[in-house]
Amino acid sequence: MNNLVTKSCFIITLLSLLTSYLPPTRAKTLKPDEPCKRIVLYYHDILFNGTDLANATSAKITNDSALGSHFGMMVVFDDPMTEDNRLGSGPVARAQGFYFYDRKSTYNAWFAYTLVFNSTEYKGSLNIMGADPLPEKTRDLSVVGGTGDFFMARGICTFETDEVEGDYYFRLKMDIKLYECYQKGGG
Repeated sequence: MNNLVTKSCFIITLLSLLTSYLPPTRAKTLKPDEPCKRIVLYYHDILFNGTDLANATSAKITNDSALGSHFGMMVVFDDPMTEDNRLGSGPVARAQGFYFYDRKSTYNAWFAYTLVFNSTEYKGSLNIMGADPLPEKTRDLSVVGGTGDFFMARGICTFETDEVEGDYYFRLKMDIKLYECYQKGGG
């Protein structure tokens, strides 16, 4: 028993000495007003209503339930992203993914999608996901990664409803602020 106590004390002392020589970890200070990259885009969603095959950019893949607030409805989309709020503007990216309504008592959606860029300004993608509590004026979703010009990016995408036309068209203003940006070549 005495030998076990001696060994335990030795291991604890050794671990204490080793950890005292490790370099201190430095926490990054987040500066919300100083993102490394900021992009404002408009998301246009045109839900297929059974007649507008040429214009629709999204489709219900499950119907809503009788529980209210579209609860249970899931939509898959391939929506144009523009630099201004005009649907007729040339798209600078595509938003491709899905959202579903996940709250019975009020309108609330959950989004998971990729912004795919292929323009002269940006190449690559951003991955965005999170809750969209629709009654709120602004809602923050997480930017959880990216590729190309957005390699390993992280940040916040703030939604603000810009226009709603019934159940078949809505437009969101997306204010994307990246706080982790990496340059190609390890810069």
